[in-house]
Amino acid sequence: QVQLVESGGGSVQAGGSLTLSCAASGYTYTTNFITAWFRQAPGQEREGVAAIRTGDFTNHYTDSAKGRFTISRDNAKNTVSLQMNSLNPEDTAMYYCAAGVLDARQWAEASEYTYWGHGTQVTVSS
Repeated sequence: QVQLVESGGGSVQAGGSLTLSCAASGYTYTTNFITAWFRQAPGQEREGVAAIRTGDFTNHYTDSAKGRFTISRDNAKNTVSLQMNSLNPEDTAMYYCAAGVLDARQWAEASEYTYWGHGTQVTVSS
């Protein structure tokens, strides 16, 4: 049984930082296994924020995350982290970890992911 468990969410003031972690268990990694972070604010669609591929650590970011967020993975610990800096109120959302085997060109498509965590809330106040 595949499980993804997120942690690290919370409340922070604008300009602050948070690090989210996704602990994974229950599957065998393959080269094209991708782990991603999505977020969803109330009334909005789920948005891909960042993704990383197991085989070569290739990463992807949505434009609003570039230069502020860093995704990384620790294969020994089976964790994927999202370091978020310079947070602003627009980053407020529920953040979800997602994983699956997919074409990296589709990394931002939520429908391409097989496994999902339950989410962790990030709230940024101005």
